[in-house]
Amino acid sequence: MAKRTIRVDRLITVLGGAVILLGVLLLWLVSRNAFGPSEPTPEERAQAQVHRLVGRHARVTYTETGRRRAVCGYIRNGEEVVAFVSRPNRLMLETDPLKQEFDQLQGDLCPGFLKRHGDLVR
Repeated sequence: MAKRTIRVDRLITVLGGAVILLGVLLLWLVSRNAFGPSEPTPEERAQAQVHRLVGRHARVTYTETGRRRAVCGYIRNGEEVVAFVSRPNRLMLETDPLKQEFDQLQGDLCPGFLKRHGDLVR
């Protein structure tokens, strides 16, 4: 039986092709941000904003996705239930001093937002 040998120039060609394929695969993965941290969902972002502003004890109890990456919802802080509007760079609560701005923002970003029964009666 004849002994098989791999020629050096064929080995270099095969290894070069493998390196190029791996480079293309790595470039494709980097372009898709496969190795970077994933962006949180709007609900996770709202929860983090609520914890920073109100405290760790506050719970987001209801959310609706609004326009332009906004989230509207309710938080429970002890016995108090408060509506909020969360945008990527800002969180507004209905108890903020800027009540008129909150109402405008909520109407613009979450037009079909579920209102509490007491809010509908007024």
